[in-house]
Amino acid sequence: MIELAELVRELRAELNAALADGAPGPVRFELGPVEIEATVAVGRRGGAGGKVRFWVVEAGVDGQRETSQTHRVHLTLHPKLIAPDGSQQSVRIVADEAEGER
Repeated sequence: MIELAELVRELRAELNAALADGAPGPVRFELGPVEIEATVAVGRRGGAGGKVRFWVVEAGVDGQRETSQTHRVHLTLHPKLIAPDGSQQSVRIVADEAEGER
């Protein structure tokens, strides 16, 4: 299992890689809201003052343990590209047009 925060970090890295790998050309995709739905196990370690953690559970696994419960979480992320001057822009991922593509 991975932590929910790690899932979001990896998603951000994948989106950054797609943005960096996009070849210049006429075909562009504006990145709209990114929706994630996951089953998470919520657990607390260290007693009442311990930290609460959200662990992503694999499909088909009930995720039940003595100290955790499972919940479904739906996140909608709105990615923005931050320019050096601090302004926000919509994210556009570009790629070359494939042969036969319209």
